[in-house]
Amino acid sequence: MAYFSLKPSNLVIAGRPVHYAWAIVTVAAIMRLFSSSFRSSSSILIPRLVDSFGWSYGAVGLGFSIQWVVSGLFGPTAGWMGDRYGVRWTMTLGALLFIVGMVLTGFMRELWQFYLFFGVILSAAMGIFQVPLTAAVTLWFRKHLGTGMGLLQSSQGIGPLIAVPVMLFVIHLFGGGVTGLRAAFWIPGLAGGAILLMMIRFFYNEPAQIGLRPFGAPDDEPIKAVQTRDVAKVRTKVFLKQAQHTSAFWNLIGIHFWGCAGHAIILVYLVAIAEDQGVSSGLAAGAFVTMSVTSTITRFGVPIIADRMGSKPAMAGCFFLQVAPIFLLFFAHDPWQFYLFAVLFGIGFGGEMSAFPIINRQYYGSGPIGTTYGYQMMGAGIGMATGALIGGQLRDWTGNFDATMGLSLVLSLTGVVSIMLLPTTKKELLPDWEEQLPQETLIAPAPFTAGND
Repeated sequence: MAYFSLKPSNLVIAGRPVHYAWAIVTVAAIMRLFSSSFRSSSSILIPRLVDSFGWSYGAVGLGFSIQWVVSGLFGPTAGWMGDRYGVRWTMTLGALLFIVGMVLTGFMRELWQFYLFFGVILSAAMGIFQVPLTAAVTLWFRKHLGTGMGLLQSSQGIGPLIAVPVMLFVIHLFGGGVTGLRAAFWIPGLAGGAILLMMIRFFYNEPAQIGLRPFGAPDDEPIKAVQTRDVAKVRTKVFLKQAQHTSAFWNLIGIHFWGCAGHAIILVYLVAIAEDQGVSSGLAAGAFVTMSVTSTITRFGVPIIADRMGSKPAMAGCFFLQVAPIFLLFFAHDPWQFYLFAVLFGIGFGGEMSAFPIINRQYYGSGPIGTTYGYQMMGAGIGMATGALIGGQLRDWTGNFDATMGLSLVLSLTGVVSIMLLPTTKKELLPDWEEQLPQETLIAPAPFTAGND
């Protein structure tokens, strides 16, 4: 055996064979980090957009809400494109949209341009790197899917920790104001887009494309043929039609909506809630950072738990930790109380979303779940926008955050109840879905031999 080989079908590092599934996770995590970091850094962008262009906080906040809605509505389409045309082609489109969206946002002068360039174009790119990318990674694992998804999901939590100082440095380097803000979009947009395009070269749609079985599959399992575009189109259509007849398909969309609507309120207003209780702006921001760091840890750990113990109890536990800590906010006055809340809520917030790819595989096996997961992300995007908008309106109407916090509690609690209604994850819901396929679309073993491993 070679001491070092970068051949995808025979990857060897320091004399040890490594399945290319781990390279796929690494590549996907890097792409997720660069594509989602800047949306997660809205807390530093909003005040600078207000100062630089004279727009109101409400007008700028609407732009971020548009982005959540658009990325959510685009989720099913992005998933369908990945299932139909392959993830590499779809992600190439996403990388180009990312570059165009970031560059055009840097050129913006009017509010409508912010809504179009940042809220629509850039959001479509993020939807591509959120949905088909995640669904594709799940195809590479038969075992240890939880570890792989944990590594991928935690990269999204790390994103703001990298993007915030980078953007602040660029803004400062170019003298602040409109010039610095433009550079903060142009430089990360061009550099990040170039990295995305480079990473796509190392990504493959499925193990069969390079003559491999999924990681953990039996050695005697036939290597399935790579799906062609026409075959993929029919398979996706047939699978989606059957999936839509399961209650879990619709319930998972709702669960993603309830959970994201509930934690969007906290993500947007936690700092303001703390400052309303006399906590300094620095300590209030520190509570938000604490929540982000905690969520990064649970983004990694919860998929592993969901893979080994079942997604349903893991999701229920995380949703409960989006409910119980809210009671602490009603009585919190001292900084330590907000930091305690941030840790507890961060556990629930980070783990709530990261189990969804696992539960899709547990319910639907090796089916083309990109479109199905896209519908769930549609629920997430609309939920994020709904929670942020209604939470802010309640603050304006009542003069305090009590009703806003109560709304977050009710939304997440509805998610807990919805999870209890899910079927068990111990057996697939559609084990025989391929029996409905036309004969010519059935996947036969490809002409690979065991030696290709």
